[in-house]
Amino acid sequence: MLIAACDKEVLGKILKHGNTTVEISRAFYEGELVSDEELKKALEEATTANLFGEKTIKCAIKCGLIDPDSVIMIDCVPHAQVFRV
Repeated sequence: MLIAACDKEVLGKILKHGNTTVEISRAFYEGELVSDEELKKALEEATTANLFGEKTIKCAIKCGLIDPDSVIMIDCVPHAQVFRV
């Protein structure tokens, strides 16, 4: 199960990192606004997760899904991906 989650503040933004741009597109990320508890439950069931934003990343760290050292910053926005096999 794929989870794509981001903070509402970064939804629709285009981030730049060197010659690369990353769009936090509404088509991919926009959906239901959820609480931390709802996000935590969805992340626990996810096999793949693509995450952007301080609140989203903080929740994923808090529930033990990602290590803080694996978070990268893209244009001052924290980002992490998870793949479970």
